[in-house]
Amino acid sequence: MKFSLYPKLAFDGIRKNKRLYIPYILTCVGMIMMYYIIAFMCNNEAFESLPMSKRTIEMTMTLGGWVIAIFALIFLFYTNSFLIRRRKKEFGLYNILGMKKANLGIIMLWETIIIAAISLVMGLSLGILFSKLAELGLLKILQADVGFSLSISFQSILITVALFSVIFLLLYLNSMRQITFSSAISLMRSENSGEKAPKANYILGILGVLILGGAYYIAVTVQNPLVAMLLFFVAVIMVIIATYMLMISGSVMLCRLLQKNKRYYYKSNHFVSVSSMVFRMKRNGAGLASICILSTMVLVMISSTTCLYAGIDNTLKVRYPGEICFSMNLRNIENLSDETIPDIKSAVQEISKASGSELVNEREYRLANTAGYFNPDTGDLSFDNYIDYSGLSKNACSVVIVPVDDYNAFTGSNASLSDGEVLVATTRTACNSDTVCLAKRLTYKVKDRVDNCFNIGDVATMSVPVVTIIVPSLEDVLTDLDSCIGSVESNIFSKFWNYSFDTGLDSAGQEKVCEGLRLFCSQKAYDLSQGKAEDFNYRYMSAVSRAESKSDFVDIYGGLFFLGILLSAVFIMAAVLIIYYKQISEGYEDQARFDIMQKVGMTKREIKKSINSQLLTVFFLPLLFAGCHLAFAFPIVQKMLAVMSFNSVSLFLVVNLICFAIFALLYLIVYKLTSNAYYKIVSGAKE
Repeated sequence: MKFSLYPKLAFDGIRKNKRLYIPYILTCVGMIMMYYIIAFMCNNEAFESLPMSKRTIEMTMTLGGWVIAIFALIFLFYTNSFLIRRRKKEFGLYNILGMKKANLGIIMLWETIIIAAISLVMGLSLGILFSKLAELGLLKILQADVGFSLSISFQSILITVALFSVIFLLLYLNSMRQITFSSAISLMRSENSGEKAPKANYILGILGVLILGGAYYIAVTVQNPLVAMLLFFVAVIMVIIATYMLMISGSVMLCRLLQKNKRYYYKSNHFVSVSSMVFRMKRNGAGLASICILSTMVLVMISSTTCLYAGIDNTLKVRYPGEICFSMNLRNIENLSDETIPDIKSAVQEISKASGSELVNEREYRLANTAGYFNPDTGDLSFDNYIDYSGLSKNACSVVIVPVDDYNAFTGSNASLSDGEVLVATTRTACNSDTVCLAKRLTYKVKDRVDNCFNIGDVATMSVPVVTIIVPSLEDVLTDLDSCIGSVESNIFSKFWNYSFDTGLDSAGQEKVCEGLRLFCSQKAYDLSQGKAEDFNYRYMSAVSRAESKSDFVDIYGGLFFLGILLSAVFIMAAVLIIYYKQISEGYEDQARFDIMQKVGMTKREIKKSINSQLLTVFFLPLLFAGCHLAFAFPIVQKMLAVMSFNSVSLFLVVNLICFAIFALLYLIVYKLTSNAYYKIVSGAKE
């Protein structure tokens, strides 16, 4: 055989099967384009002027690059199996006519080279073209200055070419494996394999229900955000396994039930569709499960990253109650009420006013906090500064003690407490007892349970449950603890005075005020280190501006939001391709059946009604399951977002509903397009 004949046969094979190959090539192009864009972001000079953004983007995009690389390998193997299965009959015919397996291997090699060349050229071209758009979009998300110069990263091109060359090589070797170890007869009959009607596997279905129920139980009951992050991946694996079990076994059971329903089954538009489905439900169920999992991934990813980015301002207001936040860590109990605080406060006010600040909405409060173990039923509260903050320790929590005077000033309340009384506020835990016992020594009566109004500042960022005790006198409680359990244990409490205010200035003005306060803190720290301070009554002081911190939040959450958009686009593309191949492969399988039915009198209209019945019976199952998965994932994802200081449940709910509505609309459009492709095949329409 002439060597020049191989490329011609390869090209003709792709051209004659263009209905299968064009979507596959477009998917390869999309994967390459996305990977180049992410690699380009990692090596983009546009972020050099934003040091924090540069590091954050590199870290985020590197993670995204690994995700796309691994997913591309797995998914292209998955979709390539559709192509090989469809082409096996053709290769079997070549083999019967005398072509050896080695010759088939050369044809497949040329096919791989042609597809790889087209995909890489188009993918890199589109990647270079859209990389600037992606750069502008990311800079816009990061609220940075936008430039309009086009640049090409040759390093990113080399990395992309190397990665996908390896992937295409592995795809070729896998295809060769299937052809080499199959006889000519088995290749010819490959399209008819698996035609034996499967039996409903009730054990598989019951196991799927139990595993899915366990995953849902974990998602709904977990309270600790750090535990939620650990168990989330366990729950995800359980959901994936259960979804495949339920889709495979449940789809077979559904068809069997429909067959037993005589009123439904013995109708022209249902009889053919159900009879066709029942013979391929094992593969059909696996495809439906894959669509469901990808849909759920898209919904969870885009809704969570959107919430983080959209809720930045709200998160900042919780994390930083004022435009300027000043904090002082005090050394001893008596420093909570001596002259240290007024002196420092006066200095802070003078420095701020000198920079043009108006000092409005002033807030100040004292608190003491440490780690502890809280029993919600007995009210016992013990302290341990060395708790494992993985959150796996039972009843581990953060303990915050606040004086009632500061509580009233902060909230505008007029609560009063007698000796021996406290108010209790809890976050991610509860207090079911009428008393609180500190360190097994000091017992206080719980006068009332209040909202956790001090879930701000550092307390708002705590990932473990928080127990806030509002006491008549902070100094008295700490002194009593000191006398009961000794100064070593009572000193595990960190004692803070926090002072925040708004300035009435723009971002630059806020940063100027903060710079002046930091110089003041630095001088005080130097005096302490040199022994020049009059009293060593504080450990350190710090100042931070909300405007300055916003850039850090925008860098992190903006990068995650951008990555969420890119990965969601990849997963949507994958789901659409699975849906398309599912329709095409089933169309070719059903073509002969519908051809026979047309010969015995079935009209085009009846064919269309039968197709709609078949598609509607199973096509929307993945969407329904994805919606169910999203609903049960809501609590655990919301807990995970709390680790990143996002606590707006209402915003998260609204974003989830909007994302699901948009995705459902997209799903309907895909359904319409793919059902038309299926109809053209089974009705005998010319390509």
